[in-house]
Amino acid sequence: MNIPKTAIALALALAAPLAAASTGNFVVRALENSSTGGAGVATFALIAGQQFSVAVSPDDLWNAGALPRWSNADGLTGNLLYSAVTDAEVPVYLPATLVGQNFGNHVQNGLSAPFGSLVGQIDNGSFFKIGTSYTGTAAASGTLKLFYFDSNNHDNTGSILAQVTAVPEPETYAMLLAGLGLMGGIARRRRKA
Repeated sequence: MNIPKTAIALALALAAPLAAASTGNFVVRALENSSTGGAGVATFALIAGQQFSVAVSPDDLWNAGALPRWSNADGLTGNLLYSAVTDAEVPVYLPATLVGQNFGNHVQNGLSAPFGSLVGQIDNGSFFKIGTSYTGTAAASGTLKLFYFDSNNHDNTGSILAQVTAVPEPETYAMLLAGLGLMGGIARRRRKA
């Protein structure tokens, strides 16, 4: 069997992205991407058992309405005092103004978590809390969607930037190695002939 070197190079170039993790930045808006009245931000399609992670800066803030309702992706869990915030979406307040506080938990779609948390959902499954840092395994196959977790989105403002990384499954690496081995075997056989 005579396979041209260009075909081998093309096969390797097409297989290389399969072995690399997929990473992307996604803007999640408190109003438009609310778990109540909004639509989740679609990120990557995951396969059941696939590992993924989500990271958000703890200094990135969003809001559930009138003061004191500013929080990061961990939600409204405690007192947050205004300081020289670099987040352009946060209005300027007097120093030490209480801009966020604990509002308890909200219960929705199988999850009890703080209001204002970043939550995820794979297709139409149950919500799960992500917060500012999450690493997990997809329980089902489908698209990972991100939401602002709340019960009423009419006065939500602000957004956060979530970095999502989807790690290829071990089977992908096995297929890549098998394909490379097959190409190597074909190349060796061609040299002997």
